[in-house]
Amino acid sequence: MTETPDQGQVADAVKGNWVDTLAPAIARPYLRLSRADRPNGTWLLLLPCWWGLALAVAATGFRAFDIWIAVSVALGAFLMRGAGCTWNDITDREFDGAVARTRSRPIPSGQVTVRGALIWMAVQTGIAALILFTFNWTTIGLGLLALIPVAIYPFAKRFTWWPQVFLGVAFNWGALLIWTAHTGALGWPAVLLYMGGIAWTLFYDTIYAYQDIEDDALIGVKSTARRFGDRPMPWMRGFGAAVVILMSMAVLMALPVLPATVALVGIWAMGWHLAWQLTQLDVRDADLCLRLFQSNRTAGLIPLPFFAVAALV
Repeated sequence: MTETPDQGQVADAVKGNWVDTLAPAIARPYLRLSRADRPNGTWLLLLPCWWGLALAVAATGFRAFDIWIAVSVALGAFLMRGAGCTWNDITDREFDGAVARTRSRPIPSGQVTVRGALIWMAVQTGIAALILFTFNWTTIGLGLLALIPVAIYPFAKRFTWWPQVFLGVAFNWGALLIWTAHTGALGWPAVLLYMGGIAWTLFYDTIYAYQDIEDDALIGVKSTARRFGDRPMPWMRGFGAAVVILMSMAVLMALPVLPATVALVGIWAMGWHLAWQLTQLDVRDADLCLRLFQSNRTAGLIPLPFFAVAALV
């Protein structure tokens, strides 16, 4: 039987996405498992990598190998986001089946078996490992270490109100990884950039978590959204401020005055976008929360052209 475009579609995927309309029917459940039909998460994983590369190039100069780093990290982000989402759906399959927004995902809906998901996760991780092994040994070590927070994150919502911290630790690892791939060693600017990325994840994933706050309460899943309840704004303002301050410190530590000034304009413009999101936020409106969460792709792209110009001045 040929699958129709709507058959098996995940509830929060965009209608008419490429997976549901163009991908071969046999591949669709696995691509849905990797969230290929919802690419925003891949961007949120990729952007800290590109921040780290752009800041490293601005600080130490461009090398031809940086072209490969920029391209390969995009491929790696797609693969590792897919592998991470697959692992998340394997561990959360019982929870997902009890939540309206997630019960249509491939495992709880029966499109993919747990065994098939494990094989698919191994395939994605293996290809990503081949990319990682093109980098220096320090970067390879950091990349292997990143598997620890990736493995822990799906369980964090079971024991802490702050699972978004674990997501931030995993999702922003690329800032450390790619700085090291370019420079050969980890540096404090990368660490500060990484910490700014964690604050950013706390910001956007708290917004995302408000979509499921009622279902999460019913099934006993914890989140920052449940922790903050109807009073998230002091926390959200703090997260946004931390993004700007920590990323600014990274730039000031890495760059001379003129290029640092250029890069700071981009960071503060990103901060303006985060502030704008808070003026729009209504945590009782799930559709609005999803749109604001998705707008963080734009927020994260804002600093990149400023970092590029900083590398030229």
